[in-house]
Amino acid sequence: MRRFSSHRSVWPAVMLLVVAGAFQCLDVAAQDRPLSRNKAIIIRLDDVITPFTPSYLERKLAEAEREAVDIVILEIDSPGGELNASLEIAQMLSEQEWAEVVAYVPGSSMYGALSGAAFAALGCDRIIMGEKARIGDAGVIESDGTNPFRYVPEKQRTHVTRTIRDLAEAKGRPPALAEAMVEKDLDLFRVRNTKTGEESVMSEKELAAAEDAEDWEKGKPVLDSLGGNFLEVNGRDAVSLGLADGNAESREELFKELDVVGTPKVLRWSNVDTAVMILNSPLVTALLFIVGLVALYIEMSSPGIGMGILTAGLCFALFFWSRFLGGTADWLELVLFLAGLAFLGVELFILPGFGIAGLTGMLLLGTSLILAGQDFVVPETNAEMVTLLRSLSVLTGSMLAFFILAAFMNRYFGSLPILGRLTLAPPTESETVAEPTPAEQETAVGDVGLADSALRPSGRARFGHRLVDVTTDGDFIEPGTPIQIVGITGRRIFVVPVKDE
Repeated sequence: MRRFSSHRSVWPAVMLLVVAGAFQCLDVAAQDRPLSRNKAIIIRLDDVITPFTPSYLERKLAEAEREAVDIVILEIDSPGGELNASLEIAQMLSEQEWAEVVAYVPGSSMYGALSGAAFAALGCDRIIMGEKARIGDAGVIESDGTNPFRYVPEKQRTHVTRTIRDLAEAKGRPPALAEAMVEKDLDLFRVRNTKTGEESVMSEKELAAAEDAEDWEKGKPVLDSLGGNFLEVNGRDAVSLGLADGNAESREELFKELDVVGTPKVLRWSNVDTAVMILNSPLVTALLFIVGLVALYIEMSSPGIGMGILTAGLCFALFFWSRFLGGTADWLELVLFLAGLAFLGVELFILPGFGIAGLTGMLLLGTSLILAGQDFVVPETNAEMVTLLRSLSVLTGSMLAFFILAAFMNRYFGSLPILGRLTLAPPTESETVAEPTPAEQETAVGDVGLADSALRPSGRARFGHRLVDVTTDGDFIEPGTPIQIVGITGRRIFVVPVKDE
């Protein structure tokens, strides 16, 4: 019995050792196994970068943040485009702190990441490319009317050069590589620090200006930067130069490189983005202005109908909605627009005449509509001046078209089918009385009666046994509506609807 008892006392210790060893093995395996980021999302950046592209990316990034992803993959296939929009995108991407942003340039892409799209890639935390994909060639060009690809002067390139050098340096990339994408006469060399063994890429001027210049050993030149060309490299060379962080020929290889599990959701250009782009086009913008102004004119000509004000409201709501999503409008423009309407309302209904209130209202409306179509106040570049002139042309053309249509409707409105029914026509012969009757002469201010016919704005009303001609101040009053006399001038008797108390 004693031997059996000693065996039983050994077994618990053995089991504890086995369990401890198993946990230790599991812990070692967990340390050796790479941690997966578990969740990623892909945002497509395709085709030409336009002034609407930053707002498109901003909406997609907001959607990705709502998805609570760890990695945002910006899949790029773009020839670049508008300079300010490209720099805005790069800055936006560099400031994302809630997730790692990875630029991916597939080897099968048509354009790669060229010009402004290269700026976008430089703003990302990591760049991964297919071996044959391309990045670079970001020279700043403009059209001077005769040459659509004129290289801008050095003064205009300074800001761009400084910006992309800072982007590259902030993400741990050689700033000289970014600068050589913009400066075509910048020759680059591979360099090595003889003390630390660090390898990088520098230009002659950068190497000479380094505080530890004597420690850097200049090696072979970067061939793609020689000969007065903007730097453009493929994915293989980009990794070798320290511009890119790795190569991946497909999404599957990319997911493996980033330790992504599952199939990430792909965010791309949607129908809403297309609607915003269409509504922001000059032709559609002009159409919205014309329809909105004509609708307001109809409403003022036929008060009380309501369709005019609703149509005008819809047109201007679509205008500001598209500008908000397009990234060119903010609350200031909307406040200016509403203030302009308020001043015009004061001019029309409180202080009749065309004075300071009316002029102020029109200036506020025009200013709001112009500012809502651009992302600057005072133009500083040729491109911004072109944008301002286009906005002024659209607004001026719309106003001219409105005045022409208003004159046409003022002359032919009553004879047009359907539209003629909206006018406040004078009463027919059967609704009028040629000579005032003794009963009419007995009416007085303050008398209350009923509209006997439709008042549009004139018609007949009954006050007790008396039937007289009356006129409203422009409001349409249906038959049977209680009315009250508010004024009598000669043969004209003015009435208003009696308000329910």
